[in-house]
Amino acid sequence: MNLNVTIEVWRKGKWYIAKCPELDFISQGKTCEEAKSNLLEVIQIQFEEMNEIGALDEYLAECGYEKQNNTIILNTEMIGFEKHSLQVA
Repeated sequence: MNLNVTIEVWRKGKWYIAKCPELDFISQGKTCEEAKSNLLEVIQIQFEEMNEIGALDEYLAECGYEKQNNTIILNTEMIGFEKHSLQVA
């Protein structure tokens, strides 16, 4: 099955944090590429485990995905990203 995901990469001190907002998975690494690679590995392992216990379809549905043929389609799409500055307290 094919699954398209978004990977956000953030730098926090000396570490890189990779997040998949659609699936709510996160990982880290010492480089940007290591963080992304670790995230993809986490997703693969989690999906294999969920599939073994029969929970993968339910999880994907909760995340807003549906299966169409041999592809998993997300029913929502990020259309923008903005940074704002605001005064607090």
